[in-house]
Amino acid sequence: MKPDVLMTRPSTPAAAEALERSFTLHKLWKVEDRSSFFKEVGPAIRGLATDGGAGAPAELMRALPKLEIVAVNGVGLDAVDLKYAKEKGVVVANTPDVLTEDVADMALVLLLAAAREVVVGDAYVRSAAWERQGNRPLTRRVNGKRAGIVGLGRIGRAVARRLEALNMQIAYHNRRPIESPYVYYADPEALARDVDFLIVTAAGGEGSRGLVGRGVIAALGPEGILVNVARGTVVDQPALIEALRENRLAAAGLDVFADEPRVPDELRSLPNVVLQPHHGSGTVETRAAMADLVVRNLQAHFAGGLLPSPVDLV
Repeated sequence: MKPDVLMTRPSTPAAAEALERSFTLHKLWKVEDRSSFFKEVGPAIRGLATDGGAGAPAELMRALPKLEIVAVNGVGLDAVDLKYAKEKGVVVANTPDVLTEDVADMALVLLLAAAREVVVGDAYVRSAAWERQGNRPLTRRVNGKRAGIVGLGRIGRAVARRLEALNMQIAYHNRRPIESPYVYYADPEALARDVDFLIVTAAGGEGSRGLVGRGVIAALGPEGILVNVARGTVVDQPALIEALRENRLAAAGLDVFADEPRVPDELRSLPNVVLQPHHGSGTVETRAAMADLVVRNLQAHFAGGLLPSPVDLV
């Protein structure tokens, strides 16, 4: 008999087909009466396939009393109640590594686009303003500048490799120093004060909430550029909007926001910010690899094997 698995949101067709071959798959987004569903079907669910946005809050896991595993399509775990999972002996897996390079690419794209005003320049050409008004003002150089990375994990190190190719001086902030060729700063505000660009790649969650706050943004200063490909909660969004609006920060490139997919009008209307819809991992190749890893984690668990990418809940 196939194990029952609940899927919170749509994934790739290939992943859904693979899950349906191996499991009795229930699609939460298609459930009209969730109260009845959890009462009738909830006790049979043994696996949860979710993503970084939907996560696995305690309330959801509580409604699945026989839950054994949460397989997250994504690297972020801030929407998963890890404490509850550990207490109940629920295994958690995510999809690290397979998205690292694409997210790092997005960080570089946002930095270049913000510094060189690519989006504004594109609109300037499309509107025929170039023909009417002549050349635009000069933009900022990226090559050879100083960059700070907040969160030197897998993605942070991949970003650093790209910045090295642009002849940048690189420093970083982590909770603690790691073996690295880059200069370590214990204080993110001091890091921001000493760099031209600040790239945020830190893990989300309560431990990093507001880490890049008003003081860090002020330290980065009116010539600085902030890039965030981590979680919207890591940056104080109201303080960021204020600094951008008042030109106390030169520009920003943002792939993540505090309350996705809702983005404040003030942010959407600013000309000195480049916005993306949380699409750092959004390539055909990477999304397919992520979905496949979710399937393999679930299959391995129910086959009694080792998970390809378990999360350490200690």
